[in-house]
Amino acid sequence: MVTKAAVLCGGEGTRLRPLSNYFQKTMIPIGSKRRPLLEYIVRLIGYNGISDVTLLTGYRSDDIEQYFGDGKSFGVNINYSRDPEGRRGTALSLVGALDGGALHGFDNLVVYYGDVLSAMDIMGLVSQHERRRSAVTLVLSKDYKVPFGVAKVEDGRVASFSEKPTLPLNVTIGALMFSKECIPILREACSGKDAPDIMTDFVPRVVDRGLLVSPFYLEGFWYDVGTTEAYEKLDNGLVEKNLKFLD
Repeated sequence: MVTKAAVLCGGEGTRLRPLSNYFQKTMIPIGSKRRPLLEYIVRLIGYNGISDVTLLTGYRSDDIEQYFGDGKSFGVNINYSRDPEGRRGTALSLVGALDGGALHGFDNLVVYYGDVLSAMDIMGLVSQHERRRSAVTLVLSKDYKVPFGVAKVEDGRVASFSEKPTLPLNVTIGALMFSKECIPILREACSGKDAPDIMTDFVPRVVDRGLLVSPFYLEGFWYDVGTTEAYEKLDNGLVEKNLKFLD
């Protein structure tokens, strides 16, 4: 089966302002070597044996295209698809890439959000998706650390309080994989929507159709760099320790 990858890197990065006033959000420098966030993602995909990568761009597209070129320096072949003018939405970005020819000829597509660092076993994801013959496979983390204190209230008084607890929830980490049979459903998800979203509009439709949507649990390091606060708290040592294999 032919597996390709698409990386969502077209957003304006409003949660990363003022940094995103000067950088495309996926091009913010990461780690002691100050490489762009997107470089870690592209290298991770190539390390896992996927050679065809499409970057779905929008805001400050030229910054990305000038840095990565055809991808040969990073061990992959890179195509680009710019978001349609005046339209927004992650699902629409994928449809635009399909219609424009940047994405074609795949049996399965790995979709990776461009503001997430991880050491994800993409080969394991692909293997499980094919073995189970899933329509969609969602990459999940089993635990979620709430960024706020949580109070339990009983009879008008706080019965217990926990500061930033970790809850046993299955949360998406910003990656999934889907089979080509889902393309018509993806197109439907974009119909009549101003900003159709992959997680909000596409995945629930696949579930509602009764097709197999499987979980793939990420073991190990991942970090959402989507806010200024998260970026400022990112430890360079953590990056070097967990992503050293990409060198």
